[in-house]
Formats: sequence, structure tokens, C-alpha cells
Amino acid sequence: MGAMRYVRLLVALGRFSLLREMAFRANFLVKVFVELLWLGILLIFYRTVFAQTSLVAGWGEFEYLFFVGCHFALGGFIETFFMENCNEFGELVRSGDLDFFLLQPIDEQFLISCRGIEWASAPNILMGGTVMGIALYQMNWTFNALQLGLFFLLFACGLAIAYSFLMFLTSSSVWLVRNQSLYELWWLVTSLMRYPREIFTGSWATPLGWIFTFIIPIMLVINVPANAMVRTVEPGFVAFTIGVAAVLLLVSRWFFRFSLRRYRSASS
Repeated sequence: MGAMRYVRLLVALGRFSLLREMAFRANFLVKVFVELLWLGILLIFYRTVFAQTSLVAGWGEFEYLFFVGCHFALGGFIETFFMENCNEFGELVRSGDLDFFLLQPIDEQFLISCRGIEWASAPNILMGGTVMGIALYQMNWTFNALQLGLFFLLFACGLAIAYSFLMFLTSSSVWLVRNQSLYELWWLVTSLMRYPREIFTGSWATPLGWIFTFIIPIMLVINVPANAMVRTVEPGFVAFTIGVAAVLLLVSRWFFRFSLRRYRSASS
């Protein structure tokens, strides 16, 4: 019953966000066009690369195309449901408006991170899914329910890992207030998600790939689900990804609630 309450609330928030977005339709269409243009540029770039070689770090053209679609879809989820909300958290702290959110009879983390839906970014999910579908078609992929189910599970784990890192940065706003530089760091670090971990080979690159796989496991986000779908993935990596997602969700929630206990309200 409690879960359905949050589902109904999310639907209501989504409806309100859509009405607000449709009040400025031209702005909405421009945002969608920019995202479509960005995807087109990415596809042209990678097509040019594969015109010169058949493999990139062991990935074939359509395997890599699936990887790009997976990255685009997951980024679409983050930007649609969480990014703008988290980006505004510092301003809520600075202005004291966070008080009004903390007084609501709803989970604070849910309300702060999911209160608005950026519908202009939602087509990214569909575009990413379309690219993945085209890649599978070109690879003559045959339906495998177990493989598809594993992909969706690992995709959800990747989303959980990315969301957890975003919540760590968001929570730091309680102390830093203006955390624009941290969000620049977010975009810098998450740009690593768009590359296969196999490219990190060599005397200096191998330690870097190891760090971003096992210490700051941002490279698990796309690499593991994409490998599970179009290549092979070791069972150990599957278990590790699921475990990391669960741990990071718990730790990021603890850190968020810890930061709220350090928040000094506008009335204090």
C-alpha cells in the first residue's frame, strides 16, 4: 500500500511537470532537437571510426553501437528523473526553502530527487532503446529471455550506481551550498561511462581502469549490462555489480540523511 502511494505521487508529479513543460512548447521541441542532434553526431563519429577499423578494444561495430545506445538510454533516465532536481538542491539549502520539503509527510529523499520530471530528456530513453534495437537486429540477435532479463537487471543496477553517486554530490550541498564545480566533476567522471573498460590498457591506463572499476565503480554502469547482452560477462562481475549497487544505494541514503541532520534551517 505504501509503495502504491509513491507510484501515485510520482504520476501526479509527472503530470504536473508535463503541463508546465507544455506551457513552453517551443523550448521543449528545441531541447528534444538538441538531444537528437547530439545522438546523430555520436553515431556519425563512431561510424567514421569503424570505417577505418573493424574493432575498437575488441568491440565490433554493432556491439559498440549497442553500447552507445545503452549509455544514451541510461543517461536519459538520470536526466529525466533526477538530474535537474538534484541540481536545484543547493539553492534550496541556500535559500532555506528546504524547510518546506522537510515538513511534508513523505520521504525526503524521494521528494527532493524525484519532485520534477524533465520530459524534454525523456525521448533520450526511447532513442537509446531504438539504437540498441537496431544494433541487435544488425547482429541477428535471437531472443533469449534469460539474457534479456539479466540485461534489464544489470541496467537497473547501473542506474542505481549512477543515482547513488549523484546523491553523494547532492548531499554535499549542505556544506558547500554552491556545488556547481561538483556537478562539473559529475559530468567529467560520468563521461567515463561511455567508453568500454577494455580501452584502459597500458602502463598508465590499466591502473586508471582498475580504479574506476573497483574503487570508484563508475565503469560498471554501462560496461557490465552491455557485455551481458552482446558479448560475455563473467558471473563474478555480475555478482559484483549487483552487490555494489545495493551497497551504494544504502550508503548514499545514509549519507543523505546524515547531511540533513547537519542542515541548519532558515528558522534556526
